[in-house]
Amino acid sequence: MEPRPGSRPTVLPHLQLDDLLAELQARLQAVLATRDRMHSLLEAVVAVGSGLDLETTLQRIVEAAVGLVDARYGALGVIGEGQRLTEFIPVGLDSAAIGRVDHWPEGRGLLGLLIRDPRPLRLASIAAHPDSSGFPEGHPPMETFLGVPVRVREEIFGNLYLTEKQGGGEFTEEDEAVLLALGSAAGVAIDNARLYEASRRQQRWMQANAEVATSLLSGADPDRVLAGLTRQVLELSHADLVVLALPEQDTRRLTIRFAEGDGADSTRGLVLPAEQSLSGHVLSTGEPLAVDDFGTDERTAAVVREPMGHIGPAVLFPLGAAGDVRGVLTVGRRRGGPPFPEATAEVVGSFAVQAGIALELAARRSDAERLSLYEDRDRIARDLHDLVIQRLYATGMSLEGTVPMITRPETATRVKRAVDAMDETIKDIRMTIFALQSRGHDAQPNLREAIVGVIDEMTPMAGFAPSLRLGAKLDDQVPPENAEDMLSALREALSNAARHAQASRIDVSVDVDAEGFLLLRVTDNGIGIPPDGRRSGLRNLRLRAEKLGGNFHLGPGSADGEGTELVWRVPSGVPRASVT
Repeated sequence: MEPRPGSRPTVLPHLQLDDLLAELQARLQAVLATRDRMHSLLEAVVAVGSGLDLETTLQRIVEAAVGLVDARYGALGVIGEGQRLTEFIPVGLDSAAIGRVDHWPEGRGLLGLLIRDPRPLRLASIAAHPDSSGFPEGHPPMETFLGVPVRVREEIFGNLYLTEKQGGGEFTEEDEAVLLALGSAAGVAIDNARLYEASRRQQRWMQANAEVATSLLSGADPDRVLAGLTRQVLELSHADLVVLALPEQDTRRLTIRFAEGDGADSTRGLVLPAEQSLSGHVLSTGEPLAVDDFGTDERTAAVVREPMGHIGPAVLFPLGAAGDVRGVLTVGRRRGGPPFPEATAEVVGSFAVQAGIALELAARRSDAERLSLYEDRDRIARDLHDLVIQRLYATGMSLEGTVPMITRPETATRVKRAVDAMDETIKDIRMTIFALQSRGHDAQPNLREAIVGVIDEMTPMAGFAPSLRLGAKLDDQVPPENAEDMLSALREALSNAARHAQASRIDVSVDVDAEGFLLLRVTDNGIGIPPDGRRSGLRNLRLRAEKLGGNFHLGPGSADGEGTELVWRVPSGVPRASVT
């Protein structure tokens, strides 16, 4: 049909076709964009799951999230004990910007809302939300916000936080959906990384346990092995302080012989009363004990309240099985830190029990070796008596019987001298036999027990038990005369502090210093020494120290002049090589 002459041609079908083509093109662009975004999401999922190191995996998750939703800043907050953020991994800030931030978020405000109510949250303005608590000092300004939870199985591991949509727009529902999908994949990757990390940690614990047992059973020095054990526990348990207390022979006290971590130097050598300490409780019961705040717990020994006052969550483990506890291992974290996870506590407890059993086996081996030594000595003594002495005696008798038959006087004299020399040799051999058969000959006086004995002796006079620190170098042999003089000096110092100083606290420290000197230090918080007081006892201490080639010092106990410090220092007789 031809149009009428003079009529205008219609353009409506042409316009509708243009609109349809434009709409088709827009939908094609959306499909392409969705395809590209899905491709990016798949690449992100592959990248997130490509490693097994937990820290690296967490960093990749945040970087992938920032790229997928086109955000300027991103972070992953890890939720720990008490619904607090224990870790915060940021992306988008350089080192200078990170250094300007006063402190990382702790789980308050909007971040706390996501922890309490783990559902996606999109905001056009962070400041406009009623739960917003602002930013810490030095934090860059942020406006738009998108947060989604990250689940590991049924557990909320943490939250992804994205801010500042590039281009100035808001985060969309599509951004939220993509981020939720990434969060699901991230949960799987995190779970795998945690399982891998747990298996590696278990392997390290098993290796450490094997090393301790092998070292002890192969005859290595127990002190060196236990020092290494303490370092291993500090590293593997992620504690801030680890101390190992061993009981003295009377089991009424424990001495912190080994310590590693924050405050180790101030705790090493402290002596704890078994009946008034957490370690003593674990020693007697043979059961692990967890405390929420070690520094303030009423059962904590007074002597460690100050040096370990910064320790909050702690767990004490018996070193060995119940009924045969060889020591007490304490692992602690700074006050405010998270408590030890149950899995970590179980592994440390098992490690401590196995180490105690290894110590028991090593002690039995040492006893067997000592018994074998005594048996060898008895055999040697019998051989000397039954063979050597009898032969010497018989030879002497034979020579003595030949003297009347000798005509030359000088020859007879020489034979008599030989017989006398043989008699002296027999006496020397008998003395050697007596020494070999004497079981107490090897036992040196226990200086540690003697020091503790003086402390017990002087405690009623003072009205309280002085705190005591014994150095590890006291295990070296100190000459009896020097040790006895030091004990006399300790007794005199405690007597002065108790009778004249009016002190409420006395600290005693005994050790062998790096120069090989036996060092006694007694400090109190009393009124000091009166100018007109009797000084005969102090004069004797000075003369005794100078006689032994040492020195004596008496002065204020603190920088402000309060109290008294007594230092008595004499050569210990221990070779320098054994104390350096």
